[in-house]
Amino acid sequence: MFRHQKELQFEVKVDRPDPAFARQVQEVLGGQFGEMTVMMQYLFQGFNCRGEEKYKDMLMDIGTEEIGHVEMLCALISQLLDGATPAEQQKAAEDPVTAAIMGGINPQHLLVSGLGGLPTNSNGVPWNGSYIVASGNLLADMRSNLHAESQGRLQVARLYHMTTDEGVRATLRKMLARDRYHQYQWMAAIQELEEKNGVVVPASFPPEAELESQPEAYEFWNLSEGTESGEGLWAKGSAPDGTGNFVYISNPVPKGQIYEPLIPATELHHDLNGEATEK
Repeated sequence: MFRHQKELQFEVKVDRPDPAFARQVQEVLGGQFGEMTVMMQYLFQGFNCRGEEKYKDMLMDIGTEEIGHVEMLCALISQLLDGATPAEQQKAAEDPVTAAIMGGINPQHLLVSGLGGLPTNSNGVPWNGSYIVASGNLLADMRSNLHAESQGRLQVARLYHMTTDEGVRATLRKMLARDRYHQYQWMAAIQELEEKNGVVVPASFPPEAELESQPEAYEFWNLSEGTESGEGLWAKGSAPDGTGNFVYISNPVPKGQIYEPLIPATELHHDLNGEATEK
């Protein structure tokens, strides 16, 4: 059950309208790493979580908080759009730089939402359910969550420096603080899960089950010009789970055969010379 409370989680109050900036804010609302994505990602992970009640409860807590962040951003966008008119869009487009980079006001804010937030990114591309990850594997999902929060906070930080409106900045600072905590949270969950089950996903398919493929689990193949990659921790030392030592292969050679695919039947009109190959 969800229950809506009228108060926003944090105050949203802009100093002055800025329709062009409202368009930019759309990215952290409905973009790939926006609040709609983390909201849906955490909720679906929570809905589908089997067992480990504390993880389910955490996911539902944070997913529900993200619903509130979506509402905050909609309130922010609405205030930035206060008083916007088609004439304002035309005026913004008269500036060549604005027209070339942003195109001025997002016309959908006028035509579609009536001066409100949209489930789209800053270019008007609709939010997509394929943005979310909810695999049913807790460690894999928690790592995806850390990635999503990292990218989302990065974009909010960039937005922060694109405005001088102190009211907008105050709202963004709250979101930056919460996104920082959420990164801490996923780091803590990842550490706990790694200590419990190991660092490799899925833990239920252990290294010894790979049999003759064991050497390939520790080799770094140098497949580009230069050898600088050999200086990284991924190319020397021990694997994080202690199951083996990394080996740097400076001049790797293929280990497989030259694959020769079968020629299909002529009815497929492949326009290749030769007769169809029979198995």
